[in-house]
Amino acid sequence: MSNKTNLHSVITGTGSYIPENIISGDSFLTSTFYDNGVALEKDINEVINKFAEITEILERRYVDDNIVNSDIAAIAAQRAIDDAGIDKETLDHIIFCHNFGDVKSGSNRMDILPSLAAKVKQTLHILNPDCVAYDIIFGCPGWVQGAIQANYLIQSGDAKRVMVIGAETLSRITDPHDRDSMIFSDGAAAVIFEAQESENPLGIVAHKTQTYAVDYGSLLVMGKSNNPSECNGNTYLKMNGRKLYEFAVINVPQVVKKAIDKAEIDIKDVRIVFIHQANGKMDTAIMKRLFKLYDLDTVPENLVPMTISWLGNSSVATIPTLLDLVLKEKVEGYKVKKGDYAVFASVGAGMHINAFVYRF
Repeated sequence: MSNKTNLHSVITGTGSYIPENIISGDSFLTSTFYDNGVALEKDINEVINKFAEITEILERRYVDDNIVNSDIAAIAAQRAIDDAGIDKETLDHIIFCHNFGDVKSGSNRMDILPSLAAKVKQTLHILNPDCVAYDIIFGCPGWVQGAIQANYLIQSGDAKRVMVIGAETLSRITDPHDRDSMIFSDGAAAVIFEAQESENPLGIVAHKTQTYAVDYGSLLVMGKSNNPSECNGNTYLKMNGRKLYEFAVINVPQVVKKAIDKAEIDIKDVRIVFIHQANGKMDTAIMKRLFKLYDLDTVPENLVPMTISWLGNSSVATIPTLLDLVLKEKVEGYKVKKGDYAVFASVGAGMHINAFVYRF
């Protein structure tokens, strides 16, 4: 029996699904946004342009009407299996990270029975009963937490191969009368972690997670439409954007620093940061503050790849999608090489913050 402490969780395959429907700012020109129950009187062009300036989101992606979240997840999962070159029957766990289950077009009902991981397993026709499939509901940081769970399973010696999926169809649960609806997007990605023995740091080398529920649990919730005349009982994704921004900029850098310090590396050793694509300006502010914690005034160039301008915020799917694109050298100016240290970090509903340090 090998020494379990020498087992490391290493990424061996990635796959993503980016919907083809590009939703530009102009798609919202006919929208009527409400604030505090009153229709906004500002010119709609001004509202859209201001939003793009604040978030750096110019486009987002929506899935076709005839597919649901578990469908796009299964496509991403198959691509990750193919990329890893493994037999799907050898997967020990499928962990599916999402927040809203399957939501059909034109509906606001969430379907999580059976779990989406079980649906993906069924779609991929994985017969092995020892491949355990379950979901994690953890806000936007779900995929990062799923990776941390995979690491626990692998380091225990109980699992050799774990697939972690992050997929969401946020277009189905956003309020068309809320400006914040322009943030959200659809997408899916899957990553396969495998056990590898090594005497040296490899794969996930350290991680840290925190939950701030008492004071901040209400920053992201489900609530009724901004349109006061809507009375169909539907609830939509609602957030307190200003307070969420402040919370993230203050707290995320502290959690990332805890993970880096736990890994016993210098921040200058970090070659790439995969951060949740929630808001471009917020991510920039988080990185500046992180480096300030190490008494450094500047963030190195080409450290933080960003896809938010053209993919928007697809919640749990942003980080694994970004990872897949970088590994396949589809994000200009970014690639990783053996021995590079990376940081993965996210923040979202709960409020949860998490980060892990990874060595390629």
